[in-house]
This record gives sequence, structure tokens and C-alpha cells, in this order.
Amino acid sequence: MNRLGRLRFVCAACAAALTLLTTGCTLGGAAVGGIAGNKLTHGSTLGTVGGAVAGGVVGYELGK
Repeated sequence: MNRLGRLRFVCAACAAALTLLTTGCTLGGAAVGGIAGNKLTHGSTLGTVGGAVAGGVVGYELGK
């Protein structure tokens, strides 16, 4: 990963962390899960949606 790629990843991670801290657990979990799914599957739409769903479920359970 080149320098610009790392910068984008760090910015996305910071945005995800800020979203998680400032919103409900379900929305924050979905955002973090979507970003993680996108990165882990190299931009796959199915991976992004699957990560968002999984993150939303985890956020919902943690918010109970």
C-alpha cells in the first residue's frame, strides 16, 4: 500500500471511529462493518454490504 493509500485508510478509519462515537451503536457498527468489509474484500459490493449488516447486528447487540 502506497502512502496515499495508507492516508485514505487512516482517514476512513478515523471517520468510522468518529461515527461510532457520535451516533448509535447500530449505525456506527454498520459504518465500521461496511468499511471493514470493503477493505477485506478489495472493494466488493457484496463484501461491503455483508460487513455493514454484520456490523449493524453487532452494534445492535452491544447497544442493548
